[in-house]
Amino acid sequence: MKQVLSADGTKIHCEESGKGTAVLFVHEYGGSCRSFDGQVEAFRSRCRCVTFNARGYPPSEVPASADRYSQDHAVADIAAVMDGLAIERAHLVGVSMGAASSLQYALKEPQRVLSATLVGIGSGSDDPETFCAAARATAKLLGERGMAALAAQMNDSPNRRRLKDKNPAEFRRFNEQLLAMSPAGHANTQLGVQGRRPPLYVHEKRLVALRLPVLVVVGDEDEPCRKPSDFLARVLPDARLHVFSQTGHCVNLENPAEFNRLCLGFIESVAVASG
Repeated sequence: MKQVLSADGTKIHCEESGKGTAVLFVHEYGGSCRSFDGQVEAFRSRCRCVTFNARGYPPSEVPASADRYSQDHAVADIAAVMDGLAIERAHLVGVSMGAASSLQYALKEPQRVLSATLVGIGSGSDDPETFCAAARATAKLLGERGMAALAAQMNDSPNRRRLKDKNPAEFRRFNEQLLAMSPAGHANTQLGVQGRRPPLYVHEKRLVALRLPVLVVVGDEDEPCRKPSDFLARVLPDARLHVFSQTGHCVNLENPAEFNRLCLGFIESVAVASG
């Protein structure tokens, strides 16, 4: 375990395991570095696995002001982990909010990215006004009722119900970890990151110019991410799309073995293609 400092001085908690080419995992809004324990276990014999907690997610620092939370800050935090652990280039694996920031990092620093696996990306892109309003409402809910209310809301979401049915142990673990998080950190993340994030579609010109191997992964029951995932697969020059059947938003938790095989296979194919 290690702490690195982001560009604005925020302390970011990160962990690493294994040796070899670096794979940097970037978690979703409801997750943490623990969300990738199943991937680290499967990958670490072949890769240097790096995980970290976003700002606002203890033991990373929880800045008090929502102004210190944004997608730009999230990109800076990825850069801080890369620099702090002396990682020259890495494969990125991002889920949901983490996929969004991973993509933005790849657009900003493509020379440092070997590939990007983007899982459950694009929530809110098809109805940004409703998404932003929901972010504000969730921040208010957290301020009034705390993490238990957020957990109940997330568990009732149509694209998250599959996790409980398919992987009850991981469902319980997901909620235990979520309840241990900071209401202030999650509220500020809603206000600063989620609520201000533009739709994926506004980046089309930049995406067309991104010459990186990209794997886009989505569950067939993750309705908010289906069209954005199709969009990325269409406009990115070197992208492939994989749709998991009978799967919601938590792809890597709902289908860990299948996801691990898919993701590792993709990373290894990139290594072979690059010589």
